[in-house]
Amino acid sequence: MDVSLIVSNFLNPPVLFFFLGITAVLVKSDLEIPPPVPKLLSLYLLFAIGFKGGVELAKSGITQDVIFTILAAIVMACLVPVYTFFILRWKLGTYDAAAIAATYGSISAVTFITASAFLNELSIAYDGYMVAALALMESPAIIVGLILVNLFTAEQSERETAWSEVLRDAFLNSSVFLLVGSLIIGVITGEHGWQVLEPFTQGMFYGVLTFFLLDMGLVAARRLKDLQKTGVFLTSFAILIPLVNAGLGIAIAKFISMSQGDALLFAVLCASASYIAVPAAMRLTVPEANPSLYVSTALAVTFPFNIVVGIPLYLYGINLLWR
Repeated sequence: MDVSLIVSNFLNPPVLFFFLGITAVLVKSDLEIPPPVPKLLSLYLLFAIGFKGGVELAKSGITQDVIFTILAAIVMACLVPVYTFFILRWKLGTYDAAAIAATYGSISAVTFITASAFLNELSIAYDGYMVAALALMESPAIIVGLILVNLFTAEQSERETAWSEVLRDAFLNSSVFLLVGSLIIGVITGEHGWQVLEPFTQGMFYGVLTFFLLDMGLVAARRLKDLQKTGVFLTSFAILIPLVNAGLGIAIAKFISMSQGDALLFAVLCASASYIAVPAAMRLTVPEANPSLYVSTALAVTFPFNIVVGIPLYLYGINLLWR
């Protein structure tokens, strides 16, 4: 395992600015970001991720391998939040359980990029359309999370006729609508669209991501004391559930005959947790959920675990199964 690669990923600006936000709160700095700004940053990140995924999908075309990979990605993005929701409900309320379940059903783009660099270092090939799988695993988890919230917070009498409203809210929610719409536009416009929007979607992305994570650090630190109430349970969950999800992802990758490189990226997508799209969506749509729970577990526990232990461990398992 390349230690310098691990260190460089720990020291990348978005992660460091997240901890800068935490530090600002801990030392009682008056640093504050006006409320409309994080909402704008959230919408930008959803748009950029969706559009890039659509462009990558347009480049690769629709082959059998692409179809199987996309189906597998959607299945895992829908399945993970369901079983994690019921695990989390043992200790947490509906809003927090649904938000964390959606977080773990979605993915971490930075972890995916780290795994790609890890494969490059080892000269293991992987396909470009895996970026499309990354984008497609964002919205299903958000939709499932919103459905779970609607199902388990409505009164029984109201729930009987709530399905149409649940689905309408899930698919037409501003965050999901923007993400899926951007993906479709990326597919339609392809390379031409990418060239036109590249300075906005590519050039600004990491700067906006960095500023977004600074705000997430401020939000998480202000509510860190809430994590102490269920700290042991959530910390254990944030370490164990990536192993379970990665194991399922590897089994599916083997079943549909992915290459070893693609299998690792798919396992990482299944094992990672979102701290961009889902927190952005949850802050807009489920304000009752505590951001310190779903942001802290994903970013402070699962993210470093995957970087340090998960990625090489998943590749070790893949190498054993693919022999």
